[in-house]
Amino acid sequence: MSVQVEALPFRHVLTVPTTGAAVRLARQTTEDVLVDCGVDLGHPSVGPALLIVAELVTNAVRHAAVLSPTVTVTYAHGPGAFAFAVHDRHPYRPALYGAIAAAPGGGLATVVEMTMELGGTAVLRPDADGPGKSIWITLPL
Repeated sequence: MSVQVEALPFRHVLTVPTTGAAVRLARQTTEDVLVDCGVDLGHPSVGPALLIVAELVTNAVRHAAVLSPTVTVTYAHGPGAFAFAVHDRHPYRPALYGAIAAAPGGGLATVVEMTMELGGTAVLRPDADGPGKSIWITLPL
């Protein structure tokens, strides 16, 4: 997939406390944003997108909350693509594609595998100002 996230217009940003409730809220907001962008919830990328965002927010809640009091989900949509990023301020930056070999079937490995199976991309972007990172997922529509 060759869509550049920067070329997609941003539609919504959700920032919530890094608690268990963030997972449900992020998943519901993702569904709402997709509907708002005119995406049919029956599209084959929607179910995986909801699972991926829930898994990434769960990871932030489990592993980053001690150093990141909030988690932010940023959504972008354009012709033929839907992208979202989950951001936290924890300095650990996992190797996305190494996750498949290191922990097959694990949360991050599942995210990367599902993204690749759909023809999408997964990219980790470190914060420009120091600790923290965003994991951007781009899926075809």
